[in-house]
Amino acid sequence: MLTRSFLAPEENAKLLAYTPMFHARLFEETAKYRDAHFQATKEPIEPIEPNVTDPAARSLYLDGNPKFDRPLLVQFCANDPEHLLRAAQLAAPYCDAVDLNLGCPQGIARKGHYGAFLQEDQELIFKLINTLHKNLPIPVTAKIRILDSKEETLAYAKNVLGAGASILTVHGRRREQKGHLTGVADWGYIRYLRENLPKDTVIFANGNILQHGDIERCLEATGADAVMSAEGNLSDPAIFAKPPPVGQESREYWQGRDGKGGYRLDAIFRRYMDILHKYVLEQEPPQRRPLFVVGDDETWLHDTGSRDGDHEEGPVRKKVKHDGGAKRSTSPNISAIRPHLFHLLRHFISKHTDIRDILAKTNPSDVAGIEKVLDLVERRIARGLIDYERTDGKSMEEGESVSKLKKGQTAEIANGDEVKIESKTEPEGDAKEGEVDPEFDPESSVATVKACKRPWWIAQPIIRPLPKEALAKGSIKMSKKEKKKQEQAQAQTQVQAAAVPPTTATSTTTTTEVETKEKGANGQTEQLENQLPKSDKKNGVQEPPLNPTAPGLTTDQLVCG
Repeated sequence: MLTRSFLAPEENAKLLAYTPMFHARLFEETAKYRDAHFQATKEPIEPIEPNVTDPAARSLYLDGNPKFDRPLLVQFCANDPEHLLRAAQLAAPYCDAVDLNLGCPQGIARKGHYGAFLQEDQELIFKLINTLHKNLPIPVTAKIRILDSKEETLAYAKNVLGAGASILTVHGRRREQKGHLTGVADWGYIRYLRENLPKDTVIFANGNILQHGDIERCLEATGADAVMSAEGNLSDPAIFAKPPPVGQESREYWQGRDGKGGYRLDAIFRRYMDILHKYVLEQEPPQRRPLFVVGDDETWLHDTGSRDGDHEEGPVRKKVKHDGGAKRSTSPNISAIRPHLFHLLRHFISKHTDIRDILAKTNPSDVAGIEKVLDLVERRIARGLIDYERTDGKSMEEGESVSKLKKGQTAEIANGDEVKIESKTEPEGDAKEGEVDPEFDPESSVATVKACKRPWWIAQPIIRPLPKEALAKGSIKMSKKEKKKQEQAQAQTQVQAAAVPPTTATSTTTTTEVETKEKGANGQTEQLENQLPKSDKKNGVQEPPLNPTAPGLTTDQLVCG
């Protein structure tokens, strides 16, 4: 609903919303599980009686409400066709389609044998989808991840579509690409499916959608019919909305001197709270002052009744409990407030850690406490905007220039203080001699971070380091087996190099010497390449060069984990 609020009414019909992934067996068997995750009606959802075919006979509430939450797809994970069917029949009256999630790569999916861990059992996948296709009054759709080769992925897609899926969503990452190994989604696989499946196949592309501009780039690159966004939408709920024309920005949309802009976090936070008040709590939202812009009256900023940065203004958990305050709610819309805000405010709270701590201590059921957090966010953003204008935009540049300093360098910041860098860390984006500049390195996230970077008061995506960077920073480590394999390869390379006669410093290298070197190098290459995954070539996942004679990471460590 928050995302829909940024779209015009005619655009809302084009936006398909998906529920979180529900566990089919638990959804079918446990009323408490259904009530805690899906609030389509105010009464507990039970099977529709034979003489009651219209769900409107029940009191409709939030999820799938035709007035404000359609179109809606309910998403399930499952490994048993009968459990899946009965769960889907419970949800069917309140949605437009049922989606089978075959893309979840998390450990819990491996333990439960569902999501992406079903992809080796194509027969079961066919049964799951086909059972829904034959027995539901609404369409069934499915989401998959790509496999090791394009041909395997195409066969997988054909199996899903042949079972009866009306829409195929393709996440352009393999199952192993998660966490620090997430890497970049491969749109080339989706384009391959587009070109090799029937023209009337409906394909949604998923992966690499960080900003609004990525939507058109993805559609053009893949030929897909639509684009799905999950994390990008959580970081910026306005990601599907076109930026307002220059000169027509409202108070909610900020644009900097460099021409880059976005929706303000305090504006999004306000919309989120107003939706909770109106639809979840069914009460009128509180009266709010106009969103602050530079030039407005600043008296409220100096109001001692709610001082910015005063930790005592934030609700303390012990105090709430001791005073018999708000009890913890089982409503999914209330319990999800804090996780949603932590994701939305990620860049903001990385800078303003005091507000992060206050949010962490706030009971989500204490809506008044969440409103106090909103007030603190608004005050901090107002001061950030004032500083930006007062320093002619330099208040944002200072933080970036400090982060780029080398060891021993100093910089003067706005208040006249000097900052000296003692860390041994080299400035981001600088390349040592003989190395690729990270900004132009396809295995570096530096260019993406630079393109997406906005001031901390603007909604913006969370950029994960690519696997090579995560390994260099120590976020992930090679296994002992991989380390040993790499050491053996390097040792063997050194032995081979020592066996090759050194060439003279003249330009008259003999044919025999060239042939000897090529033979030695090719022999080493052939031996080690047998141990490496095959490259997906021109349109494949971005991989490091398959050059076993050069020490470094192997493809399976970067892409396949």
